[in-house]
Amino acid sequence: MSNAFNIGKLFGIQFRLHYTWFIIFILVTVSFVYPDWSSLLYWAIGITTSLLFFASILAHELAHSLVGRANDVPIISITLFIFGGVAQMTREARSAKAELKMAVAGPACSLVIAGLFYIISLLTENTFVPLANMAFQLAFINTALAVFNLVPGFPLDGGRVFRSILWQVTGNYQRSTKIATQVGRGIGFLFIIAGILIILLRPFNLNWFTGLWLAFIGWFIENAASATYRQSQFHEALQGFTASQVMTTDYQTIPANITINQLVQGYIFTSSQGYFLVADEGTIIGALTISNIKAVSQANWATMQVKDIMTPMSNVKIAYPDQNVLSILEQMTENNVNQMPVFSNGKVIGLITRSNLIRLLQIRSQLRI
Repeated sequence: MSNAFNIGKLFGIQFRLHYTWFIIFILVTVSFVYPDWSSLLYWAIGITTSLLFFASILAHELAHSLVGRANDVPIISITLFIFGGVAQMTREARSAKAELKMAVAGPACSLVIAGLFYIISLLTENTFVPLANMAFQLAFINTALAVFNLVPGFPLDGGRVFRSILWQVTGNYQRSTKIATQVGRGIGFLFIIAGILIILLRPFNLNWFTGLWLAFIGWFIENAASATYRQSQFHEALQGFTASQVMTTDYQTIPANITINQLVQGYIFTSSQGYFLVADEGTIIGALTISNIKAVSQANWATMQVKDIMTPMSNVKIAYPDQNVLSILEQMTENNVNQMPVFSNGKVIGLITRSNLIRLLQIRSQLRI
C-alpha cells in the first residue's frame, strides 16, 4: 500500500502506517466529550485511548500473521490504515483449515482484548471513572472491530471464513474464491446503498456522517473484493506454466568495469531498461537495478564502476527452467523484486519479469484461452 511509512518490526514483520490512519486517531481522540473533565484529563484520556486502540489493531493483525506463519503463510508486512489493517502475504493459505485458523485469529484476539478492557471498566467504575470510561470505550471498539470483521464480505475475516468453508466443502479453491468475492462485492454495494439512504432519509435519527462512513466502508469492501478476484484470476491463468515458457532471452548484459555515468548514458537512456546482468569476461557475476544506482551520490558516478555497486550473483534470487511460475511470483513478492534470471547448468538462459507474466495474460485473453 503506497503513502505509508515504516514504524518498526515485531517478530520479523514490518509494520507500516498509512496516512489515513491519523483520521481514525483524531476521531477516537475527540470522541470523549465529558463536560466535567478538565482539558488536560480530556486530552490525556483521548490520546491514551487512541494509542491503546492502535495497539489493539496491531494485536488483531499480529494474531492473523502469527497463525498464518504457523500454517506456512509468509507475512512480509502489516499496514494500518483508516479501515483497520492489511497484511501483505507472499501467498495464500495452502488449505481450507489453515485459512480458517488464520481468519478467526484476528476477531478472536479482538474479543479477548474487549473482555480484558471490560473487566478493567468494572473494577474501576467506582474508583476512577475516567479510566473506567476509557476501558469501556475500548471494550466496545474492540467488540465492534471483531463483529465488523466477521461480516462475510471478502476480504474481511468473515469473508475468508466463508471462503474456507466453501473450499472445504467443494475442494475447489478458485471456485470458492469466485463465490466469496462476488458475495463480498454484493455486501459492499449493500453498505453503499444503506449509506446513501441514511444520508438522504436520516432514519432512526442517524446523522449524515454515519451514512457517509457506511458508504465509504462499502466502497472499500467492493474494491478490495474486486481486486482479490482479479488477483485470483491472474494466478489461475499462470497455473501450469514454467519459467522456460514465459522467460525472455532478450536481456542485456553490461561490462563490470564501466562507470555509472557510462551505464546511465550508454545503456539506461538508450534502452529505458532498469535491470541489467553484469558480465566479466563473458561470465555473469551480478545484477544491477536503478536502486543500486540511486544509492550512490551523483558526484561519484564518473569514477565508481558497475562492479562496485552491483548485487553479487550469490545474493541474486534466481529461477530454474522447470520451476512453476506461481512459485517464482511468490519469490518475487517475498523478496520485493520484479525480475529473476533463469539459470540452467550454472548459466543464465533467460530472464523472467512481471511484464513477461502480464504479456502472457494479455495473449491468453486475446486468444480466449
